[in-house]
Amino acid sequence: SLIQITREQQEIEGVSQYLRMRSLNASLSAVSFSACAVVSCIVVFIGSATITDGYSHTSMHQFLRPTTLASLTLRSGSKNDGGGSSTRSKTTEVKAAVTESAEATEDPEVEKKSVVVLSKTKVGGSNGGFYHRIQHQSEATGTPMTFGLFLPSSYKSEESSIPTSVPVMFWLSGLTCDDTNFAQKAGSRAFEAAEKEGIAIVMPDVSPRGDNVADDETAYDLGKGAGFYIDATEDPFGTHYQMRSYIASELPQLLKDQFHLDGPKSISGHSMGGHGALSIAFEDPSSWTSVSALAPICNPTECPWGNKAFVNYLGDCDAGKPYDATCMLAERSGPLVEYDDILIDQGTDDEFLEEQLKPDSLLAAADKCGQKVTINMREGFDHSYYFIAAFIEDHVKFHAERLHKKQRMDLLAEASTYDFSETEGKPITCKAMVARAPKQPMTEEDITVDPPKAGEVRVKVVANALCHTDVYTLEGSDPEGLFPCILGHEAGCIVESIGEGVTSVKPGDHVIPCYTPQCGEAECVFCMSPKTNLCPKIRSTQGQGVMPDGTSRFHDKDGNDIFHFMGCSTMSEYSVIAEISCAKISKEIALEKACLFGCGVSTGLGAVWNTCSVEQGSSVAVFGLGAVGLAVIQGAKMAGATKIIAVDINSSKFDIAKDLGATDFVNPTELDKPVQQYIAGDLTDWGVDYSFDCTGNVDVMRSALECSHRGWGESCVIGVAASGHELSTRPFQLVTGRVWKGTAFGGFKSRKDVPSLVRDNLDGKLPIDHFITHRFNGVGSTNDAVDALHSGCCLRAVVRYGPK
Repeated sequence: SLIQITREQQEIEGVSQYLRMRSLNASLSAVSFSACAVVSCIVVFIGSATITDGYSHTSMHQFLRPTTLASLTLRSGSKNDGGGSSTRSKTTEVKAAVTESAEATEDPEVEKKSVVVLSKTKVGGSNGGFYHRIQHQSEATGTPMTFGLFLPSSYKSEESSIPTSVPVMFWLSGLTCDDTNFAQKAGSRAFEAAEKEGIAIVMPDVSPRGDNVADDETAYDLGKGAGFYIDATEDPFGTHYQMRSYIASELPQLLKDQFHLDGPKSISGHSMGGHGALSIAFEDPSSWTSVSALAPICNPTECPWGNKAFVNYLGDCDAGKPYDATCMLAERSGPLVEYDDILIDQGTDDEFLEEQLKPDSLLAAADKCGQKVTINMREGFDHSYYFIAAFIEDHVKFHAERLHKKQRMDLLAEASTYDFSETEGKPITCKAMVARAPKQPMTEEDITVDPPKAGEVRVKVVANALCHTDVYTLEGSDPEGLFPCILGHEAGCIVESIGEGVTSVKPGDHVIPCYTPQCGEAECVFCMSPKTNLCPKIRSTQGQGVMPDGTSRFHDKDGNDIFHFMGCSTMSEYSVIAEISCAKISKEIALEKACLFGCGVSTGLGAVWNTCSVEQGSSVAVFGLGAVGLAVIQGAKMAGATKIIAVDINSSKFDIAKDLGATDFVNPTELDKPVQQYIAGDLTDWGVDYSFDCTGNVDVMRSALECSHRGWGESCVIGVAASGHELSTRPFQLVTGRVWKGTAFGGFKSRKDVPSLVRDNLDGKLPIDHFITHRFNGVGSTNDAVDALHSGCCLRAVVRYGPK
């Protein structure tokens, strides 16, 4: 094969000489890079001034600084469990001289500390990242070690010279492979999937290499190419074959120090590499976010490959039990709680299935300890890299989901660590927006928030979203509106302290206050019934603007009480709510986004899914395209409705309605007939199966009912009408089969269902970011948020109290 090696000219400070090589003939039996037209050879030199104990912390991520020697190692393939060619692995070393100072060339310590980028190749699609081959001196093995590294395009931040840390998936290859096999034979699909998911992939060699490294040249399953991912203790292998320490400790530290890859990591592999992945993850589950394998050696102490390796490397097969994934699970009394699932793919036509791989043994051990393992038996597939390439995308996605989840949790934990010990049990003075009277702007005031009493929870409000119900009360339209009060009921909070008897939440938990509580008591017929979510446990005191004991927790600077609102009052930096109003949620979601599930979005979705149970193929009409109406459209689309009519007097809202699934658009002001006649006569023959009013206007409620289908149409009232207004329609509309119903909080049982909505969002099933159109900072900006809500272009205005 002919490898054309060129040096891309780069503007590098202090370097005026460029590597120039025209061509190089190398005798190779099998080299096949899927997207490798140009191989750049670069040595990255860590200057002596920056060397510390271990590896330098300087900017390796730039992959720039050339020095004395560029060394590209090209290996032939070999017959192996990873699908190589039929010859024993051999090495051809290609060296290119680079003009540099004699001092740099002759310093042995510098050479020892060098990290060499052998090649850098664009992969992962037209907008993808780069695949690198990198060599360094290993302290664990005492030899140079080479590994592949794919870095997605998201790795490097354009705004900063420091790269953006991305999660890492380790890939361990099988017998007789080296660091290149995976990249050559499965890299095209793996790198494209990793680019899409925004994760890095690390591909280490499977054993130490070098003239002084012990080997068994008569066998493919012992010695070089067969390190088995253990730490050998027996001569002659004990000196260099320390692959467990290298993979589990040294390589992750190098990635952290040199490439800023200090985020979550996961591990996967094939055959011998699958054995390595499973046993490394089982040995230290706190260090590995997830684990998977393709055709792994599941029970190596009971198969010829493992027996041979353990006897020669460890002196006895039984000494391999601490490295045997099946034995490790068999000794457990319970599952590895760190792993919600372990993914394994196995070909049914694998020639090694029965004698060497033994997945049934692993499944039996997993079943005994309760560990979930998902094994997919792939019909017709063998043990080769064709099999790996066919399913590697599934494994990349499997790991990416869990890595990003862990990354979110780590970042959130770092950003929202609070010590509430100084305030527990004491009154707190904080800022709040106080509504002193209807039709008047709220005022920012210093208030005192009392500690929680029995059955109560005091929360730090991190973000609050404005809902039209807040404005409805502020404008004096709410018959239960009491003043002065602290409004707000759509928030994301952190528990600061708890009152006596509270058990469902603790300080530091993330919660969403819910104006519809859920006591969950067996004697509560409402909580026990699947037909409703209207728990009346604290309804009477909530309507009176006080806590369940009949008193307020809020006081102004003069000591006067301030009324609570809807049991929430989240337009304050701190609030006190009933335990039964706290929906505990995952800490993975940002609270400024989670707050949307406190009212409007949940109400719209639930009206579709719970109150009306919209079916596949239904027709729907939605009146009012605020956040609630758009949530109805989104929920109807997710439920499978095929005709979704969006109705609003503001046509500018039709674009986002279309994006969320609306198929038809009606502006009643542009019609020459009542909108219900247009929908039930022009757009449909008999009306829609389901209609939803999201306006609070009683005339619109009538239109929504009368456009519903004769014989079975259902119309749901979501919007809250002003005090004193009444509904009207001809009784004939109901006699002919139409049903009028209403919903509160979409029928969701708050403490049970809100956490599930949050989980669906985190899992990518329920996006809600599009609802946030305006953001404000600080409690004092709440009046600005109210103005935005009145502007006609605002869906949800979120006021962030901090931190982000």
